[in-house]
Amino acid sequence: MTARLTLVSHHLCPYVQRAAIALAEKGVSFERVNVDLAAKPDWFKAISPLGKVPLLRVGRDDAEEVIFESAVILEFLEETEANPLHPADPLMRARHRAWIEFGSAILNGIGRFYSAADEAAFSKESKALSEMFERVEAELSARRSGPWFAGDRFSLVDAVYGPIFRYFDTFDGIGDFGILDGKPLVHAWREALSKRESIKEAVDADYPRRLHAFLLAKGSYLSEIIRLQAIAAPLARSA
Repeated sequence: MTARLTLVSHHLCPYVQRAAIALAEKGVSFERVNVDLAAKPDWFKAISPLGKVPLLRVGRDDAEEVIFESAVILEFLEETEANPLHPADPLMRARHRAWIEFGSAILNGIGRFYSAADEAAFSKESKALSEMFERVEAELSARRSGPWFAGDRFSLVDAVYGPIFRYFDTFDGIGDFGILDGKPLVHAWREALSKRESIKEAVDADYPRRLHAFLLAKGSYLSEIIRLQAIAAPLARSA
């Protein structure tokens, strides 16, 4: 497909990251434009029906179309660009789409986890996330997957779970919450994804700092853990 592609993004959005990963895996050149979702510019509000990112602006000649919703963007890229990331078999494609949806459910669970207001809610969401990853572990075991979800072939499922595991790089630096404990196949998948160039380059170098600041500002139970950790660190160094 010959078109000018612009990915309208936000620095932290995992749904943007999955689109950026797919574009990189397909070797497609694109421009990336970040917006401040706390102060949405008028041009963004005019083209984003849901007020969310990602958007993919597709320009051809003097016309432009805007595609919204990450799942739709991924499918559009599959239909229009080379280097397919979905399996050829319809049944396997359906299976992959289902696990992409499960990945979106995990992201919702992660949002509830870092937004939990008190210890009880935090523990509840930690347990729920652990149970979701138990389902992922069982699927990887049943399918004998590795290093990628589909074995030796990188797929859109991998593009979706790379940003999910990136959260845990920050969570692990805050505390040991045990969410991924006892899940060796999940750990191996996470490790492989962390080394994939397209996944590493889907965020800016300051992503960890931005995410840490975002979590601290949430006013949640996790925010309090971060705040107390920051207070304790200088005391530990001076002891």
